[in-house]
Amino acid sequence: MSRPVQYNNHVKFEGIPEGYMGDGFMATRFEKIVSLARKNSIWPRPFATSCCGIEFMATAASHYDIARFGAERMSFSPRQCDLIMVMGTIAKKMGPVLRQVYLQMAEPRWVMAVGACASSGGIFDTYSVLQCIDLVIPVDVYVPGCPPRPEAILDGFLKIQDLVNAEGLRRRNSEQYKELLETYGIQ
Repeated sequence: MSRPVQYNNHVKFEGIPEGYMGDGFMATRFEKIVSLARKNSIWPRPFATSCCGIEFMATAASHYDIARFGAERMSFSPRQCDLIMVMGTIAKKMGPVLRQVYLQMAEPRWVMAVGACASSGGIFDTYSVLQCIDLVIPVDVYVPGCPPRPEAILDGFLKIQDLVNAEGLRRRNSEQYKELLETYGIQ
């Protein structure tokens, strides 16, 4: 974690990558700059099917304001998003649709399961409800709750930002990541 930098006008900047700084320039690693840009410009794609979607709407509204974390542009096209937020009950018939939306997303892509239903099927232990979305797509962050409060959704989003910032440019090309995708039948 980088330390806060204080400039002449007493403004503190958090999260500046380590490097050599002077008046009007900064030298650091390219990977650090890319990670910083990705972390602060995540475009989420809401995949809401029930009550957790309402809590997400509150998270995006002015009181909680997810836009202050760089997620102000909700993308309803999977080809233009970085993060899919699956919220609510996912029926087994919806599983292939969710998987198709995930596959249409460009790399790097992240997944957040919001609420008890997306994480474990919730109270719906029936033949028609998918008991966890990680049966069809890999999940990066689980947000508990039925439905989770907006603060919990923001905390999950901050965890995604931490993952994005810590991920190297070449992790997606690693053998470990390829093996993970192969377990889901994704090439």
